Parts: sequence; C-alpha cells; structure tokens
Amino acid sequence: MFGAFRQSSILSGGLLWKTPWRLSPTRKANQRKRLKQVDSVISAVAQSGITTRSLEKALALPMESEMNPRDKYTTFSKHHRGYRKSQHKVPKWTRLTLRENPKGF
Repeated sequence: MFGAFRQSSILSGGLLWKTPWRLSPTRKANQRKRLKQVDSVISAVAQSGITTRSLEKALALPMESEMNPRDKYTTFSKHHRGYRKSQHKVPKWTRLTLRENPKGF
C-alpha cells in the first residue's frame, strides 16, 4: 500500500490505453484529410502514365467525395452488434485502406 512499492495512479486506474468510443470531430477531420491526400496521390500517379496492378486496384476504390459518412468512419466487423465498428478501434487504422465493405453492410 504505502512505501517504495505502492501502486501508481496509472496502475490502479484500469485500462492503460483508453480510447474513446466515438471519434471526435478533430479525428474525423483528420481522417477526411488523410483520405483526400491518398486520393491526390493516386490521381497524380495515374496522370503520370504508369500502369500497375496496385494502381488499378487503387483506382477501383471509391474516392473520399463518393463515400458516405458511414463508410468514412466505420468498417465491417462480424463480431460487433450491427456488424459495424468505428475505424479508430481497428489496429493501425491510419495506415490501412478501409474504404470497401461487404455489400449490404
């Protein structure tokens, strides 16, 4: 309890990594900005005249302006109620392409 080996407030506070259950407006704006930056890179590479399989896959993805808000901020999850999960709950969500979901979800 007391002395050299007492618990810190972090250790007695529950979860170490506390993530909010809802995306804040700032995080949503940053997500939209990331999507727009990726769209601009894809269009710049496409205009350069290079053709690759990965570029064809990237061009098949919807652009940020074509996506509805539900797809921008959530992704499919078979384990969650409603089969949707907020993107910030996905590990490494800022580095993944989460633009496509199964039809009907």
